[in-house]
Amino acid sequence: MRALFRGILIIAIIAIIALAQAASAQTYPQRPIKLIVPFPPGGPNDTIARVVGERMSGLLGQPVVIDNRAGGGGATGTNAVAKAEPDGYTIGLSSAGALAISVSLQENTGYHPLRDLKPLMLVARVPELLVVGKAVPATTLAELIALAKSQPGMLNFATSGPGSMPHLASELLKQYASIDIVHVPYRGAAPAVNDILGGHVQMMFMDIAVLLPHVQSGALRALAIGSRTRAASLPDLPTMAELGLAKVEADNWYGMVVPPATPPEIVARLHAAALAALRMPEVADQLAAQGAIVVGDTPAEFAAFIASEIDKWAAVIAQANIKTR
Repeated sequence: MRALFRGILIIAIIAIIALAQAASAQTYPQRPIKLIVPFPPGGPNDTIARVVGERMSGLLGQPVVIDNRAGGGGATGTNAVAKAEPDGYTIGLSSAGALAISVSLQENTGYHPLRDLKPLMLVARVPELLVVGKAVPATTLAELIALAKSQPGMLNFATSGPGSMPHLASELLKQYASIDIVHVPYRGAAPAVNDILGGHVQMMFMDIAVLLPHVQSGALRALAIGSRTRAASLPDLPTMAELGLAKVEADNWYGMVVPPATPPEIVARLHAAALAALRMPEVADQLAAQGAIVVGDTPAEFAAFIASEIDKWAAVIAQANIKTR
């Protein structure tokens, strides 16, 4: 009899918890939601978060408040999301670096992108653009590769730092074009761009939004786009795949994540709001101005994408023996 009573009590407790969770999901959200951005204000990650977060606020009926937590190449803020209470009131919009690259570069970020976070949605992709300086005697990718092969170790490529997406994209090009070019790392995109404009380095990959004004002014020459599709802002510029280097595919990307134990009902609510925000024409237009291409996939699709990106960049990092310290 005592065992029967204990069994009935356990079933009753489980039912009460389930009902409480369902009621909580139905009334969610009841207070402002914190959207952690693991970079300083003003950058592409921050801009995308503010555009999407503002529309989500209206859809959810509560403010989505941006919380910038920079440090560790995005790892500090992303770790804060992983350690937050899984109640739907802390979410994050993180980057390729923090969600796919850092796991192979940093000994201890404090989290594993797939084990300690729940992927919610790939929000946007930002293609990497390959450019050369005006003095470089190459007007096509084929001519650049031929030039590099004729002068091994003589062409320099600038990046925004070791292990950055521009660096990894360049290492992919080195690998699949079988060329010997020299890495010149900078502390951020701005000084790298300044030096290619000044003729101190010959080539670079960088986010398209960073380079587009200089391409349009004629100060830099664009040779190819690293994305799998052409860019709307440079519709005549071929992709790497069109030029015979399909493996040289590199996008910076930004995705939304939540703590791993966030209830499924709340995950579904947040996903629906984020997706509705991305489907607004003005959001696509604002992100396009940043060189970003709206995605908006499912949590399962985003998880699979992160896993594939971890494997892809781990192989590049190992082959190139990239160290960040």
